[in-house]
Amino acid sequence: MLYREAGQYKTDYVKDQQIFPIAQDRWSVLAIVALAFVAVPFVATDYLLLSILIPFLILSIAAIGLNILVGYCGQVSLGSGAFMAIGAYAAYNLSIRVPGLSLPVMWVLAGFVSAAVGILFGIPSLRIKGFYLAVATLAAQFFVDWVFLRVKWFTNYTPSGSVNAPPIEILGVSFQSPTMKYLLVLTFAAVIALAAKNLTRGHVGRSWMAIRDMDIAAEIIGIRPMAAKLSAFAVSSFILGIAGALWGFLFLGSWEPLAFDINRSFQILFMIIIGGLGSILGCFLGAAFIMILPIFLNQVPAAIGLPLSTEMISHVELMVFGALIIFFLIVEPHGLARLWSIGKEKLRMWPFPH
Repeated sequence: MLYREAGQYKTDYVKDQQIFPIAQDRWSVLAIVALAFVAVPFVATDYLLLSILIPFLILSIAAIGLNILVGYCGQVSLGSGAFMAIGAYAAYNLSIRVPGLSLPVMWVLAGFVSAAVGILFGIPSLRIKGFYLAVATLAAQFFVDWVFLRVKWFTNYTPSGSVNAPPIEILGVSFQSPTMKYLLVLTFAAVIALAAKNLTRGHVGRSWMAIRDMDIAAEIIGIRPMAAKLSAFAVSSFILGIAGALWGFLFLGSWEPLAFDINRSFQILFMIIIGGLGSILGCFLGAAFIMILPIFLNQVPAAIGLPLSTEMISHVELMVFGALIIFFLIVEPHGLARLWSIGKEKLRMWPFPH
């Protein structure tokens, strides 16, 4: 059959521990990445690139950042929108106060600024957990929103409070077109996803998962909770900061603090719950689901002749999200990524019973 690893012998530990030990998985992923880089820019319309693919990739990056903290380390956070805002405003201030700085370097530095703030707000995780930690991170969300609304220095004293991203130009090459923006975001998404996957498979990721599963036992076997939790907050905030900078510079173009409010935090949380906690693939599946569902809910009523207002559709969207989260938490807590894994296992055993 097409999906069997018969004859694929692992002769050393390197081959046995690779990210995709089955050859069909490697070929499929390489084919998808090649199509995304080579074919999509030529066949996708500007609307598809600007309104669907670019926000999908940026939100996938943000979901990876939050999943590292919540899914891999078990630290509940409701402040992902705040760290995206920190990254966006840090990149904006670097662009106007440090002239001549390359945009990718600027976005990475913005990620480090977000990581530093993430460590600061991650300190309460050393003493509290669960619901109380969620409340602490929610307080961070409201505090960051207040700071960017009230402290005019961050917005360069603009009367409206809205800021504008500079022209997207790297090494003299303009990235203003939808295709170039898409390729730039896709490059960041591929690099961050690969780095996050390898990080979670190493000793750092294993320490996160040990803290998540049972922090007392992890401490007994020599894992330092402070280092594990704060490193998870730092890496998570770093990735969220880069995602926020990309969201502001490459998707919005101009923004205000409300672009990163509590609704953004809940949206990213929904992505990792529906996609799958503790799964890099689940971040992309959850982001795709969140992006496709509103389009589906907007198109289907009109196609079947059911007159629904835009306001009603938005309420239905929230109800569907809530119902799906309850469904996945009860039926399949590991989300779409687990369903995908089960499907592959059944395909490997087909036509024999499983």
